[in-house]
Amino acid sequence: MKSYGLITGVVASLLCLIAGIWILFNSGFDPDDPLTAGIGLYFIGKAFFVGPMLYLSGTRTESTST
Repeated sequence: MKSYGLITGVVASLLCLIAGIWILFNSGFDPDDPLTAGIGLYFIGKAFFVGPMLYLSGTRTESTST
């Protein structure tokens, strides 16, 4: 179960980072549409918070096999 937590943290971080960059490239930082740029920046920020938190919680989980 520990490896699932570690893999999930890395995958979540990468997916959020890629999604944020994709949104920013498609919006082009259009001054008429600040909401789209904000959503892209939100996903980039989420990548640096959610991924490491999942990773850390995965390292602290004790693996119990039955």
